[in-house]
Amino acid sequence: MDAVNRLRSAAVLAALAGSLLVPATATAAPALGFDLDAATIPELQQRMDHGGLTAVRLTTAYLHRIDTLDGKIHSVVAVDPGALRAAAASDARRRAGHRLGQLDGIPVLLKDNIDTRAQPATAGSRALPRSRPAADAALVDRLQRGGAVILGKTNLSEWANFRSTHSTSGWSGIGGQTNNPYVLDRNPCGSSSGSGAAVAATLAQVAIGTETDGSIVCPAGANDVVGEKPTLGLVSRTGVVPISAEQDTAGPMARHVVDAAVTLSVLQGRDPADPATAAIPAGQPRDYAAYLRPDALRGARIGVWRLAGLDADVDRVVGDAVRTLTARGAKVVDVDLPYQDQIGAAETPALLTEFKRDLNSYLKHRPGHPATLDELIAFNRRDPVELSKFGQELFEQAAAAPAPSDPTYRQQRATATSLARRSIDETLSRLHLDAIVAPTNSPAWKTDYAAGDAFVLGSSTPAAVAGYPNVSVPAGFAGPLPIGVSFFAGRWADARVLAFAAAFERAAPARRAPAFLPTTG
Repeated sequence: MDAVNRLRSAAVLAALAGSLLVPATATAAPALGFDLDAATIPELQQRMDHGGLTAVRLTTAYLHRIDTLDGKIHSVVAVDPGALRAAAASDARRRAGHRLGQLDGIPVLLKDNIDTRAQPATAGSRALPRSRPAADAALVDRLQRGGAVILGKTNLSEWANFRSTHSTSGWSGIGGQTNNPYVLDRNPCGSSSGSGAAVAATLAQVAIGTETDGSIVCPAGANDVVGEKPTLGLVSRTGVVPISAEQDTAGPMARHVVDAAVTLSVLQGRDPADPATAAIPAGQPRDYAAYLRPDALRGARIGVWRLAGLDADVDRVVGDAVRTLTARGAKVVDVDLPYQDQIGAAETPALLTEFKRDLNSYLKHRPGHPATLDELIAFNRRDPVELSKFGQELFEQAAAAPAPSDPTYRQQRATATSLARRSIDETLSRLHLDAIVAPTNSPAWKTDYAAGDAFVLGSSTPAAVAGYPNVSVPAGFAGPLPIGVSFFAGRWADARVLAFAAAFERAAPARRAPAFLPTTG
């Protein structure tokens, strides 16, 4: 058993021992009497309201699954020892008739770049565990005020996959390599890899990921779960290790669209410390689950950005999705989003400047570790693990990037953002569309440190750079490997894309539990 697994197992046992309602020797899974993988948050709340389930039993079930299954996928780097105490407090509130909302008593995992006072937030780096954040991230505070049980932290691609041009998704110096639970030698994709893999393996009801470009939707697609990348500013970024304030956002990952909608309803809200949240419209929905109608696709006009010809299995899954959309009453129109080459050329150099600016600002609030990007680069050169799999080319490029006042940088950011918005807005307007659907991912590749990530296709960039909502939903398989499709639309259209994704999920339920196959042969 490696060090991470020993720490995780010790934390699980400490959590079990820390509740007066669960004996310290409790290691057997509680008999829930229902399929936990298939259960939705509303169904769990109904069971708890009627006395057939408690938050302690639910949390214990997830802790047991982490202890017995996560050794295969390495998705959870730390379990919160206070999880069962939080679950017991939820049960007490429920008995007193004071349930806080739809997340009360629901176990949630957090990506390990999200600040919590109870545990370190490491961004996967061996440079950060020596200091704990002074405060919970704003989104963690919202989860806790909503009664959610913080179950622990998930592994991520170190520094949210913004360290090397030849990185391997799912690897960090803290957590090692996260594996895809469908086929263990395949990659989980994206920087929220641990969150996606953990939810797929039913190690939590929901998890929180973060995205700059693809890091929620790609692991959602590759791990056969739902991932919603919200409109920029809908969820506070205060207390989240950054890449870029121009593109970063946190969002929910779940096995069911309704669970993502419920979680987003709790996560969203204004935060004086994050000026982007000041733009949330007064009329933004408070309960996204209320917008999930079975007939949401009827009469809708959906653009299909096929990205055809790159992968035969993706082409087949997209074709099946189009037939589902049509059968549910949608009008489908093929589209080809403009400006993609120009967006790509401007995005990365802009992110380099923003990463140095925003990371240095974040590190000021985390004493006891390297305090600047330059100091992190020096730390990595000295550390025996950090550069053992791949380098830190992006760190070094960011360290040498121009200042935010540089005219070239300012033009790059303006170009990237404006063209990304135009690519979506102009397509929606010209063809009178309600949303666009596209393949989220190609089948997961074999994890290979020499070759790095082997992306074939993805559709995340327009919505990510524009700051628009994007939700990936399971759509099919290539053999044992999942493929998702993404629905995206204009700014603040989160309720609409979630409604379309939920109607699609209902019409063509594609998700199935992982088999933890060692390889495809």
